[in-house]
Amino acid sequence: MEFNQDQALQLACEKLMKSGATKENALPLARGIIDAENQGIKSHGFHYLPIYCLHLQCQKVNGEATPSLTTISQSAFKVDADNGFAHRAIDLAFDKLIPSAQEFGIASVGIQKSYNCGVLGYHAKNLALHGLVGIGFTNAPASIAPAGGTKAIVGTNPFSIAVPVNGEVKLIIDQSASVVAKSEISVRAKNNESIPEGWAYGPDGQATTDAKVALTGTMAPSGGYKGFGIGLLVEIMAACLGGGVLGTQASSFANDVGGPPATGQFFIAFNPEKFNENFNSQINTLLSSIESQEGARIPGSSRMKNFEANKNSPISIKEALFETISNI
Repeated sequence: MEFNQDQALQLACEKLMKSGATKENALPLARGIIDAENQGIKSHGFHYLPIYCLHLQCQKVNGEATPSLTTISQSAFKVDADNGFAHRAIDLAFDKLIPSAQEFGIASVGIQKSYNCGVLGYHAKNLALHGLVGIGFTNAPASIAPAGGTKAIVGTNPFSIAVPVNGEVKLIIDQSASVVAKSEISVRAKNNESIPEGWAYGPDGQATTDAKVALTGTMAPSGGYKGFGIGLLVEIMAACLGGGVLGTQASSFANDVGGPPATGQFFIAFNPEKFNENFNSQINTLLSSIESQEGARIPGSSRMKNFEANKNSPISIKEALFETISNI
């Protein structure tokens, strides 16, 4: 099935609102879904819509949430997401964060009582589109065990940085503490497909290629103990500092068991012009040193290329997925 961009946005909004979200809460998330599709990140696009709707129906997400912002200082803020979708709370946060960072050089915001924010790089990119270097952190339900352990302590916990150069977003690093995002394993489990060795462990701590077994075990950290260290960094920023609950206390993003996950996000935005008048030239030199190597590519370049190619094109939804969405 194919839908033009407006039809796809309307479809996502319609199903979210039918499941209990107000338009104010549905629209920001729907925009994130469309952006993920355009970037070619199908695992965070319409694939996730039935889960979002399920979580509205079982009240893991407050569809009538009204996020509130508290000003700590001229450049520091915090937002209570009211257990609603992260996207609306982040939009509220950025309304303050962006002008503050532009004026003072740096600004930050912690978001608590939040939910899955989808593609973290989408939000970092939105900061970069305003001429800011944007850094984001978001924690998730525990799924990665420490080196030598078998019990999950931190989630896939991604961090992201997006960098503007002369008004264009030129770099997006968006990576999780695990080898792959858990949603990638969920997609394969639903399709009865195996996963590559090295992606995950079963509950016994042994490597597995069975996607369904992997979902009952733990995710493999990227780079071994270093990946777990990145997960801890994000946990400290998004939960301990941002105010979200620890991953060990958060309910799953994938099923209807438990109450609101109440996880957190933390964002920092920098105005590069306030710090270094040669920022643009140095970034260009840095990126050129990557592009000049045959076969090398700048992180995020595939996403940005996909987005430019797809932003005005129809969005395709597989028939089986569309049937599931139609029944919501």
